[in-house]
Amino acid sequence: MSRLEARAAERASRKAAGLTPVAQNKRALFEYVVEEKFEAGLSLTGPEVKSLRDGNASLQDGYVSVEKGEAWLLNVHIAPYTAGSYNNPDPKRKRKLLLHRREIQKIGSRIQRAGETCVPLSLYFKGPYAKVQVALVTGKKTLDKRETIRRREADREARAAIKASRR
Repeated sequence: MSRLEARAAERASRKAAGLTPVAQNKRALFEYVVEEKFEAGLSLTGPEVKSLRDGNASLQDGYVSVEKGEAWLLNVHIAPYTAGSYNNPDPKRKRKLLLHRREIQKIGSRIQRAGETCVPLSLYFKGPYAKVQVALVTGKKTLDKRETIRRREADREARAAIKASRR
C-alpha cells in the first residue's frame, strides 16, 4: 500500500468514526504553548447542531470560562442555520461545556494563575455528539513564534527536496 493510499484509508476511517474536525483553531497552536488537553461535550440547540454539520463554525476568538462550578465556551461563532426559522440562537452566545467536576475544578484553578488560559483547539462530532477539544495554554514569546516559523519552513523545504528527489 502506497503512502497516499494509507493516508486516504486513515482519513476514511476517521470519517467513519466521526472524528473529522468541523472547525480547528490553528492560530491557537501558533500563539500558545499547549500544556494539557481535554475533550468536552457541548450543550447545543437543534439548529446549532445542523449548522455545525454544515461546517459553519469558527473557534478564532474562543476561550473557556469557569463560573459557579460550570465551564462555559465563549466567543465561538456558530453561524445561524440557513434553513432555520425564528428559533436560531445568537451565533456568539455562551455555550455550556460538559466536563467532569474534577476537570472543571482543574481548569478553573489553572485559569486563575497569571499567564494561563483555556482555549478551544478543534470542534468535531464523535458519533452523534458534538465535542470540543479544549487546552490549557500559556502564551508564546515572539522569539518562540519565530522559531516555530523557521521550523515549519525547514520542514516544508525538506519535504519539497524529498519530493523532487523521487522524480
